[in-house]
Amino acid sequence: MQAIEFQTIIKNGVIEIPHQYLRNLSNRVRVILLVEQTPKTTVNFIDQLLAHPVRVQGFRPLTREEIYAR
Repeated sequence: MQAIEFQTIIKNGVIEIPHQYLRNLSNRVRVILLVEQTPKTTVNFIDQLLAHPVRVQGFRPLTREEIYAR
């Protein structure tokens, strides 16, 4: 058995074999798929709020004095 490695994009459920390998193939092949995992981007809640702040009617940020008053 001969191993051939190439990268391709699956289109409509079809894996296209590059032309340079077609002439060396018989009718029977064994296919092993190694799927590249795409990193999942997790959205940080703080980053999401900074990008899309929640608007509250009548909101007034605390002053420095109000923050440190005890």
